[in-house]
Amino acid sequence: MGVTGTALIRVMEQIAPPSLAVPKDRIGLQVGNPQQEVKGVLLTLDVTEAVIDEAIQKGLNWIITHHAILYRPLTTIDTSTPKGRLLTKALAHEINILVAHTNLDTAIGGVNDVLAQRLQLQSVKPLEIHYIESLVKLVVTVPISHEQQVIRAITDAGAGWIGNYSHCTFRQQGTGTFLPQSGTNPFIGKAGKLEEVAETRLETILPEKLTNKVLTALFANHPYEEVAYDLYPLKQAGKEYGLGRIGDLEKELSLEQLIKVIKKEYQVDGLRLVGDPTKKIKRVAVLGGAGGRYWPRALKQGADVLITGDLDFHTAQDAWLAGFVLIDPGHHIEHLALEPLKENLQGALSQLAITVSQVNTNPFQFR
Repeated sequence: MGVTGTALIRVMEQIAPPSLAVPKDRIGLQVGNPQQEVKGVLLTLDVTEAVIDEAIQKGLNWIITHHAILYRPLTTIDTSTPKGRLLTKALAHEINILVAHTNLDTAIGGVNDVLAQRLQLQSVKPLEIHYIESLVKLVVTVPISHEQQVIRAITDAGAGWIGNYSHCTFRQQGTGTFLPQSGTNPFIGKAGKLEEVAETRLETILPEKLTNKVLTALFANHPYEEVAYDLYPLKQAGKEYGLGRIGDLEKELSLEQLIKVIKKEYQVDGLRLVGDPTKKIKRVAVLGGAGGRYWPRALKQGADVLITGDLDFHTAQDAWLAGFVLIDPGHHIEHLALEPLKENLQGALSQLAITVSQVNTNPFQFR
């Protein structure tokens, strides 16, 4: 059997962990069967009936979409409506629909990172932090003969990161004692005899979410039948994740110059501007989707401008009166993250056909 939906979902959750989604966001499998084999994957910003038709025509039975098709509990499925026709057609053709929304916005290499990279922002960090990793400390004793093997295994599994330093561990040698009981099969010694073994006490740190992965690697490489280890919850904060990005342009630009860059890099014909076109811009905040309410946060962090979509009149007016610049290139610029997502998925699932949809789901036109 080929790749199952469960395997595809697992890979997507590594790229865009569900823990990174904001509360109550509609993510995950919305239509279909997770056990169904994956014949191919279509990536899209939105699912419309035309997107379903494209998947059918191309023989792709899994769709990964950024925007959910089901936001509220259904009370009826009226097949005379666009949503009803879409769902009916998807189910009839066994099309599975998987959603990665604010988890993909927040993820490293996700929507907001792509938008920041397009503008070549430097010293980039999240604009609005909403998730902080929990950390744990792993302490394990291992015979000196297997010390390096275990270190390689657990650090390759993701343990040992402190900031931008990897493979961080602490080792101290000592003597371990144990008495194998009847029915055991000890790596060292024999049942009924107290043993003393030169061992290394190994300490490292890891994100709590990687605990099972790291322990699996530990057990697979530790020689003992029963591995002596401890896990301690830590109070210090782990990596911070959030919506949007804020960073600095390589050189200061006028707002008019920045607009030209945005049009080119975000592939838009027009945009909406709030502010003085002659203003000088150095520090830029960007947030894919509808992020107008975050302009006070951007201002507080020293941004000269916030680039986001779906600005409403009163939000724009409030920013304007405060002398803050807003640029709205549209919600649809999030589609720029689909090609990088395809590359990430293809790297993990090279045997699958993975395609970015060619259907234009942007309802707006510029005249």
